[in-house]
Amino acid sequence: MKRLALAGLLAATALNPAFADTLTVGLKSEPTAMDPQFHNLATNTQVLLNIFQGLTRQDAVQKIEPSLATEWEAVDDTTWRFTLRDGVKFHNGSDFTARDVIYTYCRVPLVQNSPSSYTIFTGGFADVTAEDDHTVIIKTAAKNPLLPVELSNLPIVSADALGAEETVTYAPGGECTGMGTVPQSGDFNDPKIAAGTGPYKLEEFTRGTQLTLARNEDYWGDKPDWESVVLRPITSNGPRVAALLAGDVMVIESPPIQDVERIEGAGFTIVDALSNRIIYLAMRQDTDDAPSIEGAEGNPLRDAKVREAISLAVNRDAIAERIMGGYAKPAGELLPPPMFGTSGRAVDGYDPNKAKELLADAGYPDGFSITLGTPNDRYINDEQVAQAVAQMLTRIGIKTSVDAVTASQFFSRRNNLEFPIYLAGWGASSGEMSSPLKSLVATYDKDAGMGVTNAGRYSNPDMDETLKEAMATIDDEKRAELLAEAETMVLDDYGIIPLHYEQTVWALAPGLTYEPRVDQYTLAYEVKKAE
Repeated sequence: MKRLALAGLLAATALNPAFADTLTVGLKSEPTAMDPQFHNLATNTQVLLNIFQGLTRQDAVQKIEPSLATEWEAVDDTTWRFTLRDGVKFHNGSDFTARDVIYTYCRVPLVQNSPSSYTIFTGGFADVTAEDDHTVIIKTAAKNPLLPVELSNLPIVSADALGAEETVTYAPGGECTGMGTVPQSGDFNDPKIAAGTGPYKLEEFTRGTQLTLARNEDYWGDKPDWESVVLRPITSNGPRVAALLAGDVMVIESPPIQDVERIEGAGFTIVDALSNRIIYLAMRQDTDDAPSIEGAEGNPLRDAKVREAISLAVNRDAIAERIMGGYAKPAGELLPPPMFGTSGRAVDGYDPNKAKELLADAGYPDGFSITLGTPNDRYINDEQVAQAVAQMLTRIGIKTSVDAVTASQFFSRRNNLEFPIYLAGWGASSGEMSSPLKSLVATYDKDAGMGVTNAGRYSNPDMDETLKEAMATIDDEKRAELLAEAETMVLDDYGIIPLHYEQTVWALAPGLTYEPRVDQYTLAYEVKKAE
């Protein structure tokens, strides 16, 4: 314990005046791009929110707040007016106006090779116009009561920095005029292109090494405590903890659960909160030709009995307690109750005997072989959870091997539909049920922004219609009922299998504070020096 106490003392001295102006953070995963419209992924979003901002933003419990828009109103069922904040400048010195908003929303469908497209938020836009430089009118094709919430996920880029013409006119489906030559994601590694309005400016992005931010001294809001921020991807748990204990970094995200007691004993601060992130299994269901399935004719995952068997084979309590160390809650839904649109549905019980009976009833008494895809550095203990699931499935006759790769490889392969079954996670950016339903299980339609992360290609037309009705319902009580109904359709069909909700943990050097967030974001500008 003396060595640990010394480590804590060394970390405390890291906050002396000579070092007090630079915050160093050890990230579990590296962002895949500096383009805020390329990959709708928490790993990217939490970094880019330091640099870019939307018209609205969400606090630590996902309550919507003003950001680049100071107020908004629904003019009618399909028309919204947003009043933009005056006096805001981008990092390149240009003024923030309605033109930047129109350009931003025009660019979304023009982003090439997006692994998780932001058209999920803009697909329903019918028109975006400027009433004046600081007033934007957004017309939607159908009622969308969640528009102010969804706009928090659409960071505004600088039309000037990206080479737009003087006049930009909106049209759906990437048919806008005045866009010029639209920069693509790799171009945003250049700080001149990655010009936002946020509290920090991009200074340097060296993939695999670190990302450096400099404080925006002209920021319109409260200035953050740190003059500079260094974000280091340290994807292996041991080295990430070692870097914290040695004082090389001052904050780390997702310390291994088994190390929490040791970290606290060394004098560091642990903060944690139940997140809205669901860890789930998705299964390929649109074809008889699914890859990596042997010992069965066609694709057994198309049979709801087989999918139910998979769910009943998983001992969620054992995973939560033994693998997650209690820092997880077994899941029966796609969001933890009582979040908006949940039904209070019970968690599927562990019943391997019934699972075997279901397999036999489906025509697979001897089971079959399958490969389970998973990232090994994206979610808390993701590979360990996948290995446990594989063992549980093997016990009922579904002989399961695990294909674990880094997050960047996993997402690319998942989106290429290479896995017959895969483990992944989803955090509800809106804080309500339409987020996972729209992204994970709605019938795939990229242009409409539906099912953009549905790499199992599950499709339930009745659910789609109920979801669309919910997303066009202004009355909150009625919308919640419709969302719960839509989710129930999917779960009754075992179209997706919830496993658990993550409990998110951060470790901080002495003298620092951070309010844990249900969206799991590690926001550098929210790390404070204790008063």
